[in-house]
Amino acid sequence: MQKFLTHQGIAAPLLRVNIDTDAILPSREMKRVSREGLGGSLFAGWRYLQGVVKAGNLDPEFVLNQPAYADASILLTGQNMGCGSSREFAVWALKDFGIRAIVSPSFGAIFYTNCIRNGVLPIILDEKQIADIATEVVPNPQLNQLSIDLQHSQITTPNQQRYSFRIEASYQQMLLNGLDPIDLTLQLQTDIDEFIRADQVKRSWAHANRPIND
Repeated sequence: MQKFLTHQGIAAPLLRVNIDTDAILPSREMKRVSREGLGGSLFAGWRYLQGVVKAGNLDPEFVLNQPAYADASILLTGQNMGCGSSREFAVWALKDFGIRAIVSPSFGAIFYTNCIRNGVLPIILDEKQIADIATEVVPNPQLNQLSIDLQHSQITTPNQQRYSFRIEASYQQMLLNGLDPIDLTLQLQTDIDEFIRADQVKRSWAHANRPIND
């Protein structure tokens, strides 16, 4: 998993509330077995005219389609971001599109965890703070980029306004070190091996080879 230490990027305001995982990636777009390429279907119902994902069919009014927000890597959203299903595909699509951080007053619990496990930083700020950041960004998004420092849990705006945020220490370390749940487990490989060896002595019967039909 890609580490998240610091990041500077263009922030796109998508200040809608209750953006659910089906809006982020509609179920009809979940046709791939790979995580790659899902970014093309991100917000399919909003990014594309009539929701039809095809070249040349982008809705010019949607924020992520506007030239000012080209290559946006930070989303500013309304409360309850990522509500709905536990669809991890939604986070995969965001990451594949290039989103590295999402700022919202609140997140769907499973969506929040899925972000952490896939290297996308979910940041909780209150609505006024997000509105103030959006106001500063909008006049010139390409120039007025945000800087995020995960080690110090802080966002800095172009005007040097700083906003602190909280993140659970274990989640912070996962992102800083680029560790997904499997990587965390593998860090305990020595302890796991020692447990297995001890258990083989203590309960040898549990480790004996058995016939297939046993």
